[in-house]
Amino acid sequence: MTPGERHQLYSLLAATKKLWRPLPGPQTMAYESDADVIGFGGAAGGGKTDLAIGKALTQHQKCIVVRKNGTEHVGMVDRMGELLGTRDGWNSKDGIWRLPDVQVEFGSVPNMGDEQKYRGRPHDLIIYDEAAEIPQIQIRFLMAWNRTTDPKQKCQTLLTFNPPSSAEGRWLIEFFAPWLDRKYPGKRALPGELRWFATVDGHDIEVADRTPFEHGGELVIPRSRTFIPSRVTDNPHLVGTNYVSQLQALPEPLRSQMLYGSFEAGMEDDAMQLIPTEWVDIAMARWTALQARPPMDSIGVDVARGGRDNTIIARRHGMWFDEAVVKPGSATPDGPTVAGNVIAALRDGAPIHVDVIGVGSSPYDFLNQMSVQVYGVNVSEAARGVDKSGRLRFFNLRTELWWRMREALDPLANNGIALPPDKRLAADLCAPKWRVQGKTVQVESREDIEKRIKRSPDWASAYVLALIDTPKLHDLTRNHTARHDEYDPYAYSMPRNRSEHNPYA
Repeated sequence: MTPGERHQLYSLLAATKKLWRPLPGPQTMAYESDADVIGFGGAAGGGKTDLAIGKALTQHQKCIVVRKNGTEHVGMVDRMGELLGTRDGWNSKDGIWRLPDVQVEFGSVPNMGDEQKYRGRPHDLIIYDEAAEIPQIQIRFLMAWNRTTDPKQKCQTLLTFNPPSSAEGRWLIEFFAPWLDRKYPGKRALPGELRWFATVDGHDIEVADRTPFEHGGELVIPRSRTFIPSRVTDNPHLVGTNYVSQLQALPEPLRSQMLYGSFEAGMEDDAMQLIPTEWVDIAMARWTALQARPPMDSIGVDVARGGRDNTIIARRHGMWFDEAVVKPGSATPDGPTVAGNVIAALRDGAPIHVDVIGVGSSPYDFLNQMSVQVYGVNVSEAARGVDKSGRLRFFNLRTELWWRMREALDPLANNGIALPPDKRLAADLCAPKWRVQGKTVQVESREDIEKRIKRSPDWASAYVLALIDTPKLHDLTRNHTARHDEYDPYAYSMPRNRSEHNPYA
């Protein structure tokens, strides 16, 4: 730009900082919040777009606005042009608006892995617009570069969103649980109130304040969060227009979501979700910690397939499932390590079921050499059973095993199944979809699930394997000995290959 053009742009930006002010109420509360992570929204028309632009232009230096799809940035770009009164500095090819003392980038993450292109690029303000549409893993990844070298510049992350209408966006209710989750076990938070959280062993825990603490030899520094709800009635520019009547005319549950910002309305399952969320909730509500556990009947092992995955060991005692043993992929780099962790969790001679596709084959081989009852489960093999009605067949063994979990969780089964109340397990169990062709049922493949939800359903996979009901070898031996006088001892011999006892091997 010429010196004259640069001077004009400086003047426009200075005028913007004077002309734009947050609306009284929720928008001002969010604008002035000192929280590291701010959640804002709920209902439609509450001023989410203006808050994002206003904070970027008047409080920060280097910003990025992230949406699921880049084509969805048009409205925010247009609004920014209205406030500036010009499009000078806007580069539509790069998606970056360069102003004299502010840079605003517009990014998108439509596919898993797209977040990697922003690796190592610091921003003192990260804005996730319509955050309910973006997987949590992508949001947390980019938050790692919410930083600046300017000691006077506050670094913040802003998430704007409406109530999620599908399971994929429910993580936001957990993330802002003190404000949004009516079942939150602690004290509920007020709008705009700061709460402090730290991530310990992969879990977010609420702490009293920002005081750092040591865990596992590492200094953990808590970060603050807040959530401010907003409605169309908080926006005087829309009150009195026909926009309110348009929201009132929406069918439920969309009406309650968009008009009132209700986070309890519209949380409906996909029509083809394999296991209904309500069934999982019922099984988890039934669970209580047991001091004296019944004998262990089965172990399911899902081995980490990468650094971001976990090795999950699920243990079943009758129809009561214990809390999972979780080992990060980095902590289970090879077969002997996984096998050692499984042996440490083993009790009562329970059969061990290991997914042997890919990385699971090595732990299976080591366990097989340790004189324990272990079965390698290849879920791509053909299924041999039918559903409990006797009418449906299964596309493969994977479909059959997942369907058995569905049948077990059906409240009409009345079997007392109890699952530990873990949100990761619940999310994984509710992730797969299914379809039927003729009389054959097919559950979505693991690869398709990962592509859709941006994570591996390793928690549920381990529990599905633990549900397999394989007789214990010592029970089979005892039964055979008890019938010794009734049968020819030479008519039955124990197979050398133990997998012959297991219909799923």
